[in-house]
Amino acid sequence: MKKSFIILLILIGIILIVINTANKFTIKPVVNEDNLNFINLPEGFKIETFYDNLGNSKFSLPGPNNGVRMMLFNKDTVFASVMKGGYITALEDKNKDSKVENAKIFISNLNNPHNIEYYNEYYYIAEQDKIIRVKDENKDNIADLETKEKIVDLPASGGHFTRTLKIINDKLFISIGSSCNVCNEEDERRASIQVCELNGENCRTYASGLRNSVDFVYYNDKIYAAENSRDNLGNDIPPDEINIIEENNNYGWPICYGKNIHDTQFDTRAYIRNPCLDTYESFIGLQAHSAPLGLAFYQGNKFPEQYQGKLFVAYHGSWNRDTPTGYKVVMIDVNTKEVKDFTTGWLDENYNVRGRPVGIINFRDSLLISDDNTGKIYRIYYG
Repeated sequence: MKKSFIILLILIGIILIVINTANKFTIKPVVNEDNLNFINLPEGFKIETFYDNLGNSKFSLPGPNNGVRMMLFNKDTVFASVMKGGYITALEDKNKDSKVENAKIFISNLNNPHNIEYYNEYYYIAEQDKIIRVKDENKDNIADLETKEKIVDLPASGGHFTRTLKIINDKLFISIGSSCNVCNEEDERRASIQVCELNGENCRTYASGLRNSVDFVYYNDKIYAAENSRDNLGNDIPPDEINIIEENNNYGWPICYGKNIHDTQFDTRAYIRNPCLDTYESFIGLQAHSAPLGLAFYQGNKFPEQYQGKLFVAYHGSWNRDTPTGYKVVMIDVNTKEVKDFTTGWLDENYNVRGRPVGIINFRDSLLISDDNTGKIYRIYYG
């Protein structure tokens, strides 16, 4: 009895430390509502729930929550990763009315699957510790497990454990986050984007110094990547980032951030020459601790002209800022670098969390946004 009481006191103490730690997110229950009237959109836009019940979370916690993460639209089907559930779901819209007629498990028993891509009859899936690929030869949206093969081994240890892959110009690109908040990595694959052949061979570092680029997108011959910058430097520094990724570039982490600012709190060495002169500054700086995740350039035809070709970015939201920030979708003009709110309301005036946006994809003439806190996929459309 005495031992149980002591254990209970220790658990209560740990909970109080978490809740009262300075500059840390206050854990609150998630407000999960079917009515989406709390979402704010520009005039003429509407939002609806495209699909629900994809692994909701009772609390809003740092890092990935239980729900749906990244998505792929292919052959009238939306594939979505439920990372902590270990599976990819297939949501069919065969009659093209933007409604889900049928939901299937495409593949399961995976290790933190984060995203899925399709190319040349293969579905490529990024798990925490590997890249696999699999076919669906009868096109029933259920993976043919006899074709499943591992093609790349990835770092399996903790820290940032999401892995994101994209196929660009017949090459496999893989983003791997750092193992820590700020440190010198022993494994050069951490905090980088790797590039491999489609069969997984000849992998090498394409770009480095990227603490945690959870998503990236290829548009107009350029790779744009989000960057989640380091913690514990204050409410407003360092900025989160959008970077244009080019081969062999070093984007600064762990010793530089933003517009080539030297992180002297971490790197205390004395230099004759500014070490950040050899790194590449951010393309666009974003509000610190916003946690930009999913990216998509709108490529449909229904949005008004001023939204055509703009970059939409999902802010997952802060956990370590005195006044919470993020929990919204912004629109960026990459020519002027202007950042505007597009969809807000997932964080109310009392800082109650009503959702945490993660992934964004083009879906017919609309956008789909995933939410790993409520387990929903939203559809935003115009008119």
